[in-house]
Amino acid sequence: MKFEETYLNDNILDALYDMRFEECTPIQEGCIPEILDYHDVIGIAQTGTGKTAAYLLPVLSMLDDGGYPQDAINCVIMSPTRELAQQIDQAMQGFGYYLNGVSSVAVYGGNDGTRYDQEMKSLKMGADVVIATPGRLLSHIRMGNVDLSRVSFFILDEADRMLDMGFSDDIMQIVKLLPQNRQTIMFSATMPDKIQALAKSILNDPVEVKIAVSKPAEKIHQMAYVCHEAQKIGIIRHLFKDNKLNRVILFSGKKEKVKEIARQLRQMGVNCCQMHSDLTQQERDEVMFRFKSGQANVLVATDIVSRGIDIDDIEMVINYDVPRDPEDYVHRIGRTARADRDGEAITLVSEADMYLFGRIERFIEKTVEKVTLPEGLGEGPEYNPGQKDSPRRNGKRHKRNGKGHKTNKKTVNNEQKTTENKGKARKNHPRKKKTADNKQKNAE
Repeated sequence: MKFEETYLNDNILDALYDMRFEECTPIQEGCIPEILDYHDVIGIAQTGTGKTAAYLLPVLSMLDDGGYPQDAINCVIMSPTRELAQQIDQAMQGFGYYLNGVSSVAVYGGNDGTRYDQEMKSLKMGADVVIATPGRLLSHIRMGNVDLSRVSFFILDEADRMLDMGFSDDIMQIVKLLPQNRQTIMFSATMPDKIQALAKSILNDPVEVKIAVSKPAEKIHQMAYVCHEAQKIGIIRHLFKDNKLNRVILFSGKKEKVKEIARQLRQMGVNCCQMHSDLTQQERDEVMFRFKSGQANVLVATDIVSRGIDIDDIEMVINYDVPRDPEDYVHRIGRTARADRDGEAITLVSEADMYLFGRIERFIEKTVEKVTLPEGLGEGPEYNPGQKDSPRRNGKRHKRNGKGHKTNKKTVNNEQKTTENKGKARKNHPRKKKTADNKQKNAE
């Protein structure tokens, strides 16, 4: 579908023309018409699929059409990190080039007092679009700088990442201050139980637009060590014994493990840094700066950085443990083999995680090469991915994400969408026929 076949207004289309954007990506084709029709939307899509434009374009188009209060915050976009907030703000400037009456402000931590004062002024004056990290927005709310009572659009970008970073309570505090009749849009790369629960609590009969997760790049050499849990740290010592590995990200699902692995690597003389939810935003920014600039060779991290990290020279990804969701595995190893480079991905598979790794192999439709354990570590267990009842911590069996959870969501399947509405004239779009009362639902 071309952007001209949507019902975006002329000012938005002019900006897209200048930027040489003609064809919608699948996530944009699925979301833009639904948002323009005032539906709540949940989009399931990876980073790099065009999801920012999928929500910014229709929201900016509607704000530019008018009918929203001039002195109020009309749209709040939540971002898990300052880096993503800055990217959204940059996209906003490009898409909104011809929009004279739509203002915006990016609100995030790690700045000096002057920046905070500028944010406060824009918030009090009622910037149309506020792009914010949860902690910084709550800071302004507590200081009395923000009135969210007339917000028309509430958008959560990378919602799963926000929950992984521990922002669930912050988000719910913000949601309580929003009007009930707002339009809510949520994007997530995966759909675990916690995201389904969040969607059920804050969205109203949402349309679901899901884009299939891409398989790992062919340039990634995928390998796995089948081992006992106690053998894992020995494998890590073997991999780093000559201290020749550079540009490595090592993932673990638990922040306690991240801290322990980083401590072990430092004892070996490896120049590493760690990233997990216990760090403040300023500390996270400092860690990412060190790693991106090459001051640290190895980043040990939780899934906080499995998506949205823009570094092209990662040579190897190591999964210290197997991610619970196959899509998370794809996101993790997708940090390497970028920009036409080759890369390696190594996963340590214990007895408890064999079934999960078998699910991953079925998901990526590939049998991952099993590597012989290093000398001196002894024998590992026999690989048996069919063992569903593998022993797990606390004696609990892993619960598959998404199974048995029913909602009333309408689903848009992009692969099966009909094209019957593609050629309709924009002037006939039902949104244009809505009454002024509906269009100004928050003006009072």
